[in-house]
Amino acid sequence: MTNKSESFLGDFQPDFLRDKVILVTGGTGSFGTAFIRHVLGTCKPRKVIVFSRDEDKQHNMEVSFRGHPAADSLRFFIGDVRDLGRMEMAMRGVDYVIHAAALKHVPAAEYNPFECIRTNVHGAENVVVASIRAGVKRVIALSTDKAANPINLYGASKLASDKIFVAANHLSGGEGPHFSVVRYGNVVGSRGSIVPLFRRLIAEGADALPITDPRMTRFWITIPQGVNFVLSSMVRMTGGEIFIPKIPSAKVADVIRVLAPEMPQKVVGIRPGEKLHEVMITEDDAFNTIELPDRYVITPTLSFWRTGTYLDGEGRKVEDGFRYSSDKNPVWLDDDDLRALLQGV
Repeated sequence: MTNKSESFLGDFQPDFLRDKVILVTGGTGSFGTAFIRHVLGTCKPRKVIVFSRDEDKQHNMEVSFRGHPAADSLRFFIGDVRDLGRMEMAMRGVDYVIHAAALKHVPAAEYNPFECIRTNVHGAENVVVASIRAGVKRVIALSTDKAANPINLYGASKLASDKIFVAANHLSGGEGPHFSVVRYGNVVGSRGSIVPLFRRLIAEGADALPITDPRMTRFWITIPQGVNFVLSSMVRMTGGEIFIPKIPSAKVADVIRVLAPEMPQKVVGIRPGEKLHEVMITEDDAFNTIELPDRYVITPTLSFWRTGTYLDGEGRKVEDGFRYSSDKNPVWLDDDDLRALLQGV
């Protein structure tokens, strides 16, 4: 496969996080669990705080880490990003924040809009305010391809969140935290993704696997790639960037075909708020986008940011009208790539 997980490590050095305190919101999720396991195994942090609202998931995670050489560095903090006071309490003494908490289910957000806004928008504001008050050093917020040119409430709420984190660099001042965003596509094997769903349907003896539209395409990234991309972006960030990895595309129908070649596919139609193809950089963003060997960087138009940070090296500005979408992506997964992608998921 073209994009190996280690390709995003860049100039990241494990000593960057040595003896530091890291807080991960939504830390019991698929990304949070993988990120924490990687950091504990390689970076020797002083403390990693798991901030989430589900006590059962925290208990299960604590059990899964028993016997880990760095388990003593792990702390569990029950709380909700909607609760500013609880966030401020959790961030005391924290150096770095990874904001992964979100309501992510597209149809659920369409039917429960107020809950989506409270977590994804008001929660982002609370993370910003608490980080500034606690004096953390850097904050990376996880976004989604659905935040670019959104047509559903989940994407719109994450676009608002992205704007909040970019603008937060104005609020923090010269000595305050730096805030940046990481945006990427479908995470293979994450909780709620299609691969575990289809495997469950196969195990239950389904006659056919549902597909919304045979033309549908998506960007694909593995959990280790996502972890490494966040770590390398944390090192590179100066504040205000939206980092976007160069990752391959594939048709959803091809993913299903490789996963279950003998099973028929049943077209069920696009769900509420779902796109046929995903976009991570729109034509309007192209004016502020810089291309690097392994990623794109959407730079803010605000005055605190210095374009030379990237253009002085390997970076170059993309052409006007550039669009990074899953159907026009120059890099595609073939069957062998898809088999490798699905192995172990």
